[in-house]
Amino acid sequence: MDEQELLAARFEEHRPRLRAVAYRMLGSAAESDDAVQGTWLRLTRADVGDAANLGGWLTTVVARVSLDMLRSRETRREDPWESRLPGPAGGQDVGIEPEEQAELTDSVGLALLVVLDTLSPAERLAFVLHDMFAVPFDEIAPIVELTPAATRQLASGARRRVQGTVPDPGTDMARRREVVGAFLAASRDGDLEALLALLDPDVVLRVDPAAARSGVAGTVGAAAVAGTFAGRVSAARPALIDGLPGAVWASGGGPRVVIGFTIEAGRIVSIELVAEADHLGRMDLRILDV
Repeated sequence: MDEQELLAARFEEHRPRLRAVAYRMLGSAAESDDAVQGTWLRLTRADVGDAANLGGWLTTVVARVSLDMLRSRETRREDPWESRLPGPAGGQDVGIEPEEQAELTDSVGLALLVVLDTLSPAERLAFVLHDMFAVPFDEIAPIVELTPAATRQLASGARRRVQGTVPDPGTDMARRREVVGAFLAASRDGDLEALLALLDPDVVLRVDPAAARSGVAGTVGAAAVAGTFAGRVSAARPALIDGLPGAVWASGGGPRVVIGFTIEAGRIVSIELVAEADHLGRMDLRILDV
């Protein structure tokens, strides 16, 4: 094994944790993959030698890359096409057993991501790195360009806002599954009135390139989104997508399209259609009995 192959193997060992950090920062599976890829590119250009704490170095880099992406998003004031795609990391966090990962998905991936969107990029980074990944404040401080004491205050303020906002995960999960089930039923029946009642007036439909090639176009507004789905998802089945309620259209023994939902206050505010094979392959998809 040459030096480059050895470096790639070491990087792959840390990929699940890096994607977990990036997802909790960005709330988007596609952008998380971009951040991890950017971290790999920086690694190939850096002289890390036999760094004993390569994981710490990579975590710092992926955090910097994610912070830059968040700040760029704030500047553009746009959401990525795959914003808030369900699924915390496309893999387990390092050191977490499957049962613990399921709990993390429910309590963190479901309830927390929407709240994190209300924080500033620096607040989000400080909270995510310290409270969720136990990174010391003196390592976070240089990333946000503050003193360790100021970084601690930043994370503390973010923590107070999160603790006062996050709903009960069990109740929230049940309600979201009800909304997804009602949406699929209304879509199968072509019931526009029922669809409109479930959709936020400004709901956004986003599609990835593979889904777009099937003829589905992104659109905005309850009427347009309801028209897109009415009578057209009869083959879709409710599913858990990395632990979160959604739907899957499967054919030939494998998933072909995943439908992800962002639900706020009992209404669907965005829908994402994901058909790219690479993204589908990284998701934990469990079709539910109905």
